[in-house]
Amino acid sequence: MSIDVVLETEGLNRSFGALRVTQNVSFRLPRGARYALIGPNGAGKSTFINLLTGVLAPSSGRIRLEGEDVTRAPAQERVRRGLARTFQINTLFPSLSPLEATTLAIAQRHGLCVNPFRRLSGCHAEIDEATELLNRFDFGADAERATHQLAYGRQRLLEIVLALAARPRVLLLDEPAAGVPQHESAEIFGALAALPSDVAVLFIEHDMDVVFRFAERITVLVAGQILCEGTPEEIADHPQVREVYLGDGEDV
Repeated sequence: MSIDVVLETEGLNRSFGALRVTQNVSFRLPRGARYALIGPNGAGKSTFINLLTGVLAPSSGRIRLEGEDVTRAPAQERVRRGLARTFQINTLFPSLSPLEATTLAIAQRHGLCVNPFRRLSGCHAEIDEATELLNRFDFGADAERATHQLAYGRQRLLEIVLALAARPRVLLLDEPAAGVPQHESAEIFGALAALPSDVAVLFIEHDMDVVFRFAERITVLVAGQILCEGTPEEIADHPQVREVYLGDGEDV
């Protein structure tokens, strides 16, 4: 049976002068998959995500979303087609509440131009949808608090909520638990585990406990190239992964 691939790269390359940071990367993400991308610092993981989302243009190669070539499509067009992401560092409006921020994200999806620093008058349908989405992630008590008052883990979770407000088919997460205490990161990945089954997730994460608990399949990137791909069990037993990334003889 053929795999329903929602996001695919073919021979993707990116260079900065003589420095090749992405080298001939061919990758497939099935619909509804829960995949992880790991590798040592400087492996090119964030660059790969930036290529997928249109922040960077590839030097050569192809990117397909839902079978359509989006290699040269701008970032906003990729969002419209169903590709959303979060970043390593929060990109939130600290003075807005989760309800206001989520309502704005939904209004943007609907093509409405709303000033984020004015009252969201007239956005009744968007407010209702935002409330429903926030409730799915247990933001009820925090929905109307200023974002800067939330615990850092809740802020990271809010970024995921805002990405989901775009109703993506693919969600790319660049270290979603970075800087988050362990008990709060468990909440983030618990919420991700409960995402709709048709939303594909590709995430970068350095916490191997999280990776092996959450990912169905893992891609290992080293020096901009795919070293190997496989199930968590296959990656844990791979001798080159232990040597290059996990440390030879380290328990995984």
